[in-house]
Amino acid sequence: MKIAFGSDPNATEFKYALIEYVKQLGHETYDLGSEDPIYANVAIDCAKAVAAKKYDRGILVCGTGIGVAIAANKVKGAYAACIHDVYQAQRAQLSNNANIITIGAQVVGIELAKCMVKEYLSLTFDINGRSKNKVERIYRFENES
Repeated sequence: MKIAFGSDPNATEFKYALIEYVKQLGHETYDLGSEDPIYANVAIDCAKAVAAKKYDRGILVCGTGIGVAIAANKVKGAYAACIHDVYQAQRAQLSNNANIITIGAQVVGIELAKCMVKEYLSLTFDINGRSKNKVERIYRFENES
């Protein structure tokens, strides 16, 4: 898979560690930056690229993961889930078809983050699963406005 990464400046080293790990898992990685102190800019850029299917999925990092999630979710076609444990990483994909995950570098350790990323990237949304109607409702709402 092609995985896009972005972060705010405070999470740069954390992001680099995740990029190296994802490369080891066999995925292509793309660093969309971390220089801009306005984390919304890189989050929006990443979300636009993932929504346009330039990349298969995105991983965004800031202090808590919350700010980049809010910013990414403003982009039509971007579905960002802020995750803090492996179960949330699983459900982000299996229950919500999230095409982006966000992680807080100041609240999640790097080894846990690697476990979460590995789990998230190993799963695929089941279009016939029990969450199908729930996710489709989100898509319908997004297209109503």
